Amino acid sequence: MVYIPQDIEQEGKDYLLERGYNLKIGSDLSQEILMKEVKDCDAILTRSIAVINEAVIQAGRNIKVIAKYGVGLDNINVKAATESGIYVTNTPQANANAVAEHVMAFILALSKQLIAADKELRGGNYGARHQLPSMDLEGKTLGVIGLGRIGTLLAQKAARGFGMNVIGYDPYLTTSPSDALEIVTDIEWLFRNADVVSLHLPLTEATKGTIGSREFSWMKKSAYFVNASRGGIVKEADLIEALKAGEIAGAGIDVFEAEPPQRDNPLFQLDNVIVSPHSAALTKEASVRMAVHAAMQVDQALRGEHPEWAVNDVLNRKVSI
Repeated sequence: MVYIPQDIEQEGKDYLLERGYNLKIGSDLSQEILMKEVKDCDAILTRSIAVINEAVIQAGRNIKVIAKYGVGLDNINVKAATESGIYVTNTPQANANAVAEHVMAFILALSKQLIAADKELRGGNYGARHQLPSMDLEGKTLGVIGLGRIGTLLAQKAARGFGMNVIGYDPYLTTSPSDALEIVTDIEWLFRNADVVSLHLPLTEATKGTIGSREFSWMKKSAYFVNASRGGIVKEADLIEALKAGEIAGAGIDVFEAEPPQRDNPLFQLDNVIVSPHSAALTKEASVRMAVHAAMQVDQALRGEHPEWAVNDVLNRKVSI
């Protein structure tokens, strides 16, 4: 039995059904219901909202694999799963392009003042064409923090498609993963010199709350900040203050400290912010790939194979990310 707390695309379910698995679609995402419904299941295929904590893992006595629909693992207790001999997998090849394209859309909309221009023109202000100066991207500098698949793809799109200069910072890399970008070792230098800063880090204990008022104070007043990774990496109150104070020109935000965000979140009141509901990865194509790729990991694990995209080593009880 494969437990799917939050429904997925039919293609992913068909992949499992065609291989003889029974599916249990969740009825609610509360911890009490998750613990009840996971019993007697062999695998969990989860999206981002269901919290697969130690209690849920312990309740699933027969679980062999927890397959994440997506990349970020902050809703799964990978350590507890590893200690219980349970594989944890994700789908690293499914949504990188979708997220990189979404970030480029943020960058274009911000630099071209598209949201503000649309609002002004709909209100009858044709003169806004002279009041909302936009910015060329060609020759400008994009700073990418985190150079995994998404960050590297974004660098390639920005450099080769828009003629931007791209600098990247990643504490785990010493050489550039692409000729489209130059590695820098000083993150302050990146913040100070970039016209756009885009964040592409996982949310871990080491990265939580690491971007705040100090980093925003380093940025040019004309620069934009984009976050389509995880909201918890950024001190949201500090970002709001930097935007209000004009320390930075604007922001594109797909992720939030608390999700779903409250309707009165101050970011929603700012004209120099573009927001989206943690949807950067959710194109039709990427959603199908995430569903199918996660199902593939379930099948591999339940057939006794080592899943292709496992993030842990269950034999040696080690987390490998």
